[in-house]
Amino acid sequence: MLGLDVPLRASERAYRQLRGEILNGLLAPGAALLEVEQAERIGVSRTPLREAVARLIADGLVVGRRGRGFEVTDISVDSISELYELRQALEVQAIRLAATRRDPAPFVELRGAFLTAPELLEQGDIGVHRYYALIDELEDAVDAAVENPFLVGALRAVRTHLARIRRLARRNPLRLRAAAAEHLLIIDAIIAGDPSLAAHATHIHLHQSLLSVLAAIDEDSASSRSATAAD
Repeated sequence: MLGLDVPLRASERAYRQLRGEILNGLLAPGAALLEVEQAERIGVSRTPLREAVARLIADGLVVGRRGRGFEVTDISVDSISELYELRQALEVQAIRLAATRRDPAPFVELRGAFLTAPELLEQGDIGVHRYYALIDELEDAVDAAVENPFLVGALRAVRTHLARIRRLARRNPLRLRAAAAEHLLIIDAIIAGDPSLAAHATHIHLHQSLLSVLAAIDEDSASSRSATAAD
């Protein structure tokens, strides 16, 4: 019958649950993923769990663990810097192409939504969640405008890892508001059909984003050292 939801395969269900828990930080970097334990927790057999883990390994979210089982990949300063190097190359080019090939209409609509970002960010976690949903919509619009499936595929692979890093910025309301203004400038440049301005605005946004993430990591490290010293 039409309209009925098709049940997910067990391996797909396990993959989505584990991937979501990793991206949301419920499964922290270094967390062990023991096969029997995870299969029982999710409610699947070991074969579909292995299939799910294989996909997570391909995503770069899970690695083999010495001895047995698997673990969630670490997020280090070096890996973040390397990820942003790749993001810079891919995203700046994508924004250039979007500004050249775009249909302005969806970006005009997004502009109106991003004008509400300062109010959203005053609404706590719910507002921040809605703000990140707006960013997802902007990324989808850029992907559609680019008209290059190879570039879009590479960008989506990078975004998988950025989703883990984004959580660091949620603790910095000033950075979130600045980022919203930066996104608005990018949107304006795309609407205007100005690829150079769009690329420049994207370059600035990514630079500021990286500085914010690295500062958050330094702050966490300092806090940990202080707590250890207090003990």
